[in-house]
Amino acid sequence: MTPDFDQSIDRAGSHALKFDGRRQKFGSGDVLPLWVADMDFAVPTCVSDAVLARARHPIYGYTQYPESLYQSLIAWCDRRHRWQVEREWLVPASGVLASMSAAIQSCTAMGDPIVVQSPVYPGFFRAVEDCGRRLLHNPLRETDGRYAMDLAQLEQYARDGARALLLCNPHNPVGRAWTPGELEEVLGIARRHGLTVISDEVHGDLALPGASHHPLLGLARAGDRVIAVLSPGKTFNLQGLGLTLIAAPRADQRDALRNAIAASHLGDANPFAVAAGEAAWRDGDQWLDALRTYLAGTRDFVADRLRTHIPAIRLVPSEAGYLLWLDCRALGMDDVALREFFIHRCRLGLNPGVDFGPGGSGFMRMNIGTPRRNIEAALAAIERAQSQTYAPPNVRDIPSR
Repeated sequence: MTPDFDQSIDRAGSHALKFDGRRQKFGSGDVLPLWVADMDFAVPTCVSDAVLARARHPIYGYTQYPESLYQSLIAWCDRRHRWQVEREWLVPASGVLASMSAAIQSCTAMGDPIVVQSPVYPGFFRAVEDCGRRLLHNPLRETDGRYAMDLAQLEQYARDGARALLLCNPHNPVGRAWTPGELEEVLGIARRHGLTVISDEVHGDLALPGASHHPLLGLARAGDRVIAVLSPGKTFNLQGLGLTLIAAPRADQRDALRNAIAASHLGDANPFAVAAGEAAWRDGDQWLDALRTYLAGTRDFVADRLRTHIPAIRLVPSEAGYLLWLDCRALGMDDVALREFFIHRCRLGLNPGVDFGPGGSGFMRMNIGTPRRNIEAALAAIERAQSQTYAPPNVRDIPSR
């Protein structure tokens, strides 16, 4: 069955953070929520069928991670990314950010410096600091709206003793799907200086048509210090189920990772997460292909509408995912005014760019994982508000002297 991404599904009252958390986040419950990174689309039928089938069994007790779950991911990576994952690499855990934290604890010590490439998902900052490590910002470099890594600064940090890099591949929020050449340079720096790269690849299945995702471990050599965090959550809208599989080829890092997960009690399996993840990776190809096409259409619609009707806001070209990075600097507002403009003038709930660290000032992140008519309504609201904000006074309204 062809998925209907234009279907309207009322999420209010379902305890969805994106909807029921609006008042706490924005001070108002009536903004159109285009913020937290989940989608307003129904999961694939294969997933809902699998969850319902599991729910019909009346006992929801302690659950193991079955071998069939691992094999479904291995086959998925081979089929979708031409990446050969070894079964022994995989370590299960509950939740992406918790997995990132466990990976940090497994390969670094208290006080160690860890590099993040801002602007980036704010959870990276929390994970580093909550683990008692020291945060080093390696801001991305923007040239004519395209972002690249500052590899010279990264190498200097590694030379000076940084112990790990948190890599976002593809990158949230700037939408870059890193090329093999860029990733090879990162791996080269890591080899030269004993740096561990913890690669968050949860948006990897969402490379949009015309772009490709390159798993870092698919380019790594034997012995490289690389840990990859994988999940069906972003791909299939299963974030609330908290399923993660972490790939760690080095036995020493894998053992340390298992110890960190056990110490934090993050290894328990959710029976519904297991059912959903296995079904998604086994049978979700057609749904995902349709989703990528739909998201690309929405992205292109936003780009065209901004260019022709709201030129003061520029879309940073997005190669992956459903999170768009909007350059609002030409509006001439500071970050407080910019947030207020979107909330109170546009009635929209977006993520302020400053939340993503250095390089985020003057930007906003828009979630387009929603029926396209919602994005049309959002852009119309921005156009009206921006026009009202900057409309020149009518000469008839200026009193004569």
